[in-house]
Amino acid sequence: MRDWKLPWSGGCRCGRIRVAVTQPPVLSSACHCGGCQRMTSSAFSLTLTLPAEGFAVTEGEPVIGALHGPTRHYFCWYCQTWLFTRPDGLDAFVNLRPSMLDQHQWFAPFIEVCTNEKLPWAETSAVHSFPTEPAFAEYEALIKDFDERGAGPG
Repeated sequence: MRDWKLPWSGGCRCGRIRVAVTQPPVLSSACHCGGCQRMTSSAFSLTLTLPAEGFAVTEGEPVIGALHGPTRHYFCWYCQTWLFTRPDGLDAFVNLRPSMLDQHQWFAPFIEVCTNEKLPWAETSAVHSFPTEPAFAEYEALIKDFDERGAGPG
């Protein structure tokens, strides 16, 4: 078990939305899909998957942006920073953008997904790489492996 040095705090670029993390992440990732490239205006998005009960918005009211479907992407209403995602059908988890954390320099993606869409020059240090999303059944082993050797403070 790692010492994650919790709790963590973070927020959007303008500071109007603040968040707290009180439970360790279960996985870290980079997504190279075209949708994430567009939402981040970059080569990929970064995600820190957290237990939902270990995540809270402590200040401000984020709004839903991007696609307005069953998967909800939350943004700051003022600066439009993409803060976190609540994936459809996975209410037990929240996908936080790790750069929202006040101290995020330690972050590294453990897995990368949708590499079949990645830009040719985009590279990560991910331990596991998948051309698409891994099968749902594969996540249990990935989470266990991340718990044993995942990147994080401590």
